[in-house]
Amino acid sequence: MKSINIMLSTINDVKDFVSIVSQFDFEIDLVSGRYAVDAKSIMGIFSLDLSKPIKVNIHSDNTDAFIEAVKRFIVE
Repeated sequence: MKSINIMLSTINDVKDFVSIVSQFDFEIDLVSGRYAVDAKSIMGIFSLDLSKPIKVNIHSDNTDAFIEAVKRFIVE
């Protein structure tokens, strides 16, 4: 499993992120505080606090293509 942090600032960011994530067949979770949701669920993402960076847990050994696809959302 690999983890990165992202920021989803607008509704369009959320829609674009879900569209990208849905192209990958492995599990991807978003974690904010003690809440974890499926990254492929728009409703789940909107239940998180989007004012702060969100941790992304990628459940795959081959994460390079995914990270490249979402690099515009990644924050340090």
